[in-house]
Amino acid sequence: MILKELLDHFNIDESFPDYLLDESFNEVFLEGDLSKTDNCYKIEIKTRQDVIHTMYLNPDDDFPVKVMSKLPNGKLNGIKFGQTKDDLTFVNRL
Repeated sequence: MILKELLDHFNIDESFPDYLLDESFNEVFLEGDLSKTDNCYKIEIKTRQDVIHTMYLNPDDDFPVKVMSKLPNGKLNGIKFGQTKDDLTFVNRL
């Protein structure tokens, strides 16, 4: 599933960098719960392995898409997608 499909699925009508619209993401987010605070959308889902996956969509941020996973042991890992295709940052906290 690509980001454009996810945005369409949740009826999110915001502008994101073109490269991100074709970026692949796990289909598990299609079943997630959507919430919005200010201009930041959050899609969250807990998998059968008790991993909580959260996607943050904030078109006005330097990193408009962030994906964070919280493991059962409490550790975090994720990735932040910047405004350009070369601007990826792997993270273990927000």
